[in-house]
Amino acid sequence: MEAIKLMKELKSNLDQEVHYLPKETGLSLIESTQENGNGVSAKCRDARVEDLWSLTSFFGYSTQTFVLAVNLLDRFIAMMKVQPRYLACISIGCLHIAARATEEECNVSSSHELIRISQCKFTVSDLSRMEKIILEKLNFQLKAVTALTFLHLYHAIALSHTSNGKDVLNLDKLEAQLKACLCRIVFSKAKPSVLALSLLMLEIEALQSVDLLEIAQRIQTHLKISKADLVHWRGLVGQCMREYSSPECAKPDHKKLVWIVSRRTAQNLHSSYRSVPELPTIPECAWDESESKLILE
Repeated sequence: MEAIKLMKELKSNLDQEVHYLPKETGLSLIESTQENGNGVSAKCRDARVEDLWSLTSFFGYSTQTFVLAVNLLDRFIAMMKVQPRYLACISIGCLHIAARATEEECNVSSSHELIRISQCKFTVSDLSRMEKIILEKLNFQLKAVTALTFLHLYHAIALSHTSNGKDVLNLDKLEAQLKACLCRIVFSKAKPSVLALSLLMLEIEALQSVDLLEIAQRIQTHLKISKADLVHWRGLVGQCMREYSSPECAKPDHKKLVWIVSRRTAQNLHSSYRSVPELPTIPECAWDESESKLILE
């Protein structure tokens, strides 16, 4: 009965995932944008997502918070024309929104603390206005169906069909691999159901488990995921994991950060949020309704 319930939940999320995908045309535009250009480049976006991963670790937020923050960020920048200098404010705003949506209220850091730790040059008022713009433009759709949603369901289905699935399928490892993928904009083009199944398949292949592979194939059939799509994204995920595992790849620390600083540095950190921001104040009326673009200049 549990397996049937999970399969129904899986189908329900599959029907909804399309509503939470970033616009592919917007993502393609970002990928084609040159660095130091007028728009946000893929490298700039990826660097901000890596910063979000580090901040998520620092504040002890869940993987769900990080994944939702990335989803909000990608959906927003894929539909809006944004100047690169505002990307830090947008990304921090997405993290703050995601934290309020998923974390216990007592565990959500304040806007001031987010700005202070991230060392970004904008004010609490700027961040508050940006969050309002993000929420309004995304129609307050915060409970997104993401690759993490499917990863958890796939894992639960595997456990319901096998006696030793818990011992061999490490959910924490799968989540870490998903976070690594989300640091690359190309994976924002993948359907969450397909990206999650690609991660699961690669892990099962590494484990050489015939039983788990059969379960994964049943899931693929149930969701009607084409072999071509799965092969394509599994190949990209495999390449990402190989590159991510290489010593040349700089990656965020998975552990919660601990800072040890001198008194002088601590005083500078404490006072930095009071300094005059380098960015101009974000205008209250920043909408160009005719183009459905947000012009932050």
